[in-house]
Amino acid sequence: MSLRYALLAILRVGPLSGYDLQKQFHQSVGHVWHAPDSQIYPELRKMEQLGLVEGEEQARGERGTRRLYHVTDAGDRAFVEWMASPLDYQRVRDPSHLRAAYLETTTPEAARAFLERHIAQWEGELAQWEQELERIDAVTNPMLIRRLAVTADADRERTIAYKRFAYEGLVDRARGEIAWARRGLALVDRVHP
Repeated sequence: MSLRYALLAILRVGPLSGYDLQKQFHQSVGHVWHAPDSQIYPELRKMEQLGLVEGEEQARGERGTRRLYHVTDAGDRAFVEWMASPLDYQRVRDPSHLRAAYLETTTPEAARAFLERHIAQWEGELAQWEQELERIDAVTNPMLIRRLAVTADADRERTIAYKRFAYEGLVDRARGEIAWARRGLALVDRVHP
């Protein structure tokens, strides 16, 4: 269900084609809610059937068309209600921490390799999210630019602050995972003399 609200959040800024919506998704909310492209179009169709968005065919070139999606009043109300409702937290399903719980069953070399890959993965995430923070601060993030274009001047600072807050949480998570894996490497060295 969160994919629906992520798509509504983007479309509330202004209408987009499915293709442009996919691009905006991956450049913005895709950092906090992963969804492959194969899920976006089916969800748009469901949203259209539910009356949350409205699709409009537009000419594209001489022969082509594209579908432009607009948020309906019902979609806007659904998004606002979702934002006001309590969050339904899901139980954690974390394959890396599951594997770490059983590292005693593998070799020290395999344990080190796993932890080093974990560090590399989260260092990549950290770099991406720190770059997003820079883009937020410089107001060069394309989705933020679109959002600010339809935001009242009095609300601009608040909008930027909350976007920054979200990415600061991702940066903190990445740093925590890196620190955890480094402690794991020290543990491997300690328990495998």
